[in-house]
Amino acid sequence: MAGQETQAVSTPRKLWEHPNPESTPMYQFLQDVNRKHNLKLKTFRELHAWSLSHRTAFWSAVFEAAHLVHEGTCTRVVDESLPIDAVPRWFEGVRLNYAENLLYVRDPAAPGARGVRNKEDGRVAVTEVREGGTGSGPGGARRTATYGELRARAGEVAAALRRKGVGRGDRVVIVGANSIDSLVLWLATAWVGAVFSSSSTDMGVKGILQRTVQVNPKFLFMDDAAVYNGKTVDLRDKMAEVVAGLRECSNFQGAIAIPRFEEPRDVSAVPQAETWASFLSAAEKDARPEFVRVPFHEPMLICYSSGTTGMPKAIVHSVGGILLNYFKEGRLHEGLGPDSVTLQYTTTGWIMYLASIGAVFLGGHAILYDGSPFQPDPAVLVRLAGELGVTKLGISPRWMFELSKLGIRPREVADLSRLRTVTSTGMVLSDQLFEWFYDEGFPAHVHLGNISGGTDIAGCFGILNPLEPVHVGGTQGPSLGIHVAVYDPAVPDGEPGREVEPGTPGELVATQAFPNMPCFFWGDADPSGAPRPGVAVARPGTKYHAAYFARFPRVWAHGDFCVAHPATGGLTLLGRADGVLNPSGVRFGSAEIYGVVERRFADRVQDSLCVGQRRPRDADESVLLFVLMRPGHAFDAKLASDIKQAIAADLSKRHVPKYIFETPEIPTTVNLKKVELPVKQIVSGHIIKPSGTLANPESLKFYYQFAEVEKLVGPKEKL
Repeated sequence: MAGQETQAVSTPRKLWEHPNPESTPMYQFLQDVNRKHNLKLKTFRELHAWSLSHRTAFWSAVFEAAHLVHEGTCTRVVDESLPIDAVPRWFEGVRLNYAENLLYVRDPAAPGARGVRNKEDGRVAVTEVREGGTGSGPGGARRTATYGELRARAGEVAAALRRKGVGRGDRVVIVGANSIDSLVLWLATAWVGAVFSSSSTDMGVKGILQRTVQVNPKFLFMDDAAVYNGKTVDLRDKMAEVVAGLRECSNFQGAIAIPRFEEPRDVSAVPQAETWASFLSAAEKDARPEFVRVPFHEPMLICYSSGTTGMPKAIVHSVGGILLNYFKEGRLHEGLGPDSVTLQYTTTGWIMYLASIGAVFLGGHAILYDGSPFQPDPAVLVRLAGELGVTKLGISPRWMFELSKLGIRPREVADLSRLRTVTSTGMVLSDQLFEWFYDEGFPAHVHLGNISGGTDIAGCFGILNPLEPVHVGGTQGPSLGIHVAVYDPAVPDGEPGREVEPGTPGELVATQAFPNMPCFFWGDADPSGAPRPGVAVARPGTKYHAAYFARFPRVWAHGDFCVAHPATGGLTLLGRADGVLNPSGVRFGSAEIYGVVERRFADRVQDSLCVGQRRPRDADESVLLFVLMRPGHAFDAKLASDIKQAIAADLSKRHVPKYIFETPEIPTTVNLKKVELPVKQIVSGHIIKPSGTLANPESLKFYYQFAEVEKLVGPKEKL
């Protein structure tokens, strides 16, 4: 890092390694590649290098291993001569359906290896658990669905959608819980070739409409009630407001209310709304429709950027890209299969919803949890994992942090002998949480996977793998088939990038195309939202190009600030690149500051927010740190001084914030991610329009006073 003396590189503490890596799907895949291509690959890094230098061969091997239900013959895997910003098409000639692949399996013995057979009808596919996970009533009800039941229900809803005129390319939007009903609708939408978009029920009306209006949907499906944090919320008023906002959409035909509890709520007062029962009755006599198989590259899912400072971008993902990438990540990197039981904490409005239902694709059992992860107490997910024999748990660093500070040790709370993997994403996982995980938190045999990627690619750049050890800090390494690099952040926008040496922080980029890139941004091309034939979807002037390719020519710049470890090859995320701190030319990520605060002051400080301030009149950037105190603890000058001294000792004097203030609230998204960029813009003198994705938009008002920070501290800094 600039301004610091070079030190000898040491290998971080090793925390875990697989006891039998030869038994893993990743290793078996490596051996299959060796046999087919007469190679002698031995390590994950060798396999990863081969996946980049032989893209057609690698992705063909993944496609064959996935046994996707499909039709047609692949005429070309990809045009490898095209740069990444050309967004090349993959597996031309192949047609497939997402729902069909979740509900059936391909029979390799069938003619042409394209025949299909049912996944085991009587086997439980999903279990839905409402908040609390135990007892009866709205706080803890459970439901299950077997593969046969899931197939029957999705087919019934698909018939109703067809009866309503929903078909290939139409958009269907749901505002719903992480429930069986939401999954059924997702499958039914994909079944008829339509495009699915979702928002969580805790999102505000403004946030829902910012997303939904721009994709011009045919129908809105919305839960009539929600449960969260011990409370039941009636959603009918919100439903009416959303419907009113959708009247400007030319395709919109109406709303369907999904009953969240056994007794449906009366929605007769909601304009253009009908009940779930009424919707289904329209197709009572209709036969189950045929699956609509669409080209590999066609849209299936619309996700949205966080939109924390403006209108969310409607990111469109292809059916083939989602299926193929999830097989690579779920089966090869995570080792999931028919014996897996997965519990991913998520809402339907987050990209991790794909991971929540992914076990169904691989023939396993998915636990769908709806509600607060801390109700009726913070250990509820741990007990649920033990009771249901969960093999993979997906959570966030925030969840682990809260458990660690409350002294909750999951391995002492429940029998976690079946648990094999815990994945963590959503924000940076600190070094101290890595060590807490193994020293105090979870059984030693569990593979901790720190992952990073996101909505933009419906997958990961940094991910776990079973062939290498887990060390303290960062992700284990890159995802197969994706050429990840770290570029010099000092290069001006629009100029060719240059890669930095391992150990030097920089911007995360991808240099080669991969199948799960967005196929386009909705509305980028023409009013219908679909791309015009023969026109590059990420050409200059599009939102797609501005989002990823304006930073470095013909290179995907993801917007993350990171560093690759010279000894382990692990990738450590340091924060968003647009929030990188840069006082006096020293660039570092906010995660470095958060790590010190969590490590040294977690007994007093509940959370913190670190941003840079550079107003038009400022010659240099100043760093401002805001701390949220734990109940019963006061902020004072001594604490501020102690924090500064700790940052200087653990990092350097150049990392020390110029100002430290107490804050009453830290802005977060509805998925509990704290957001820095709006605060950075506010303290730098800008007036912003709060995004509908913020869980607490009113919290931003507090920060406007710091645009004139000198008036708060006087001629000399007062804390």
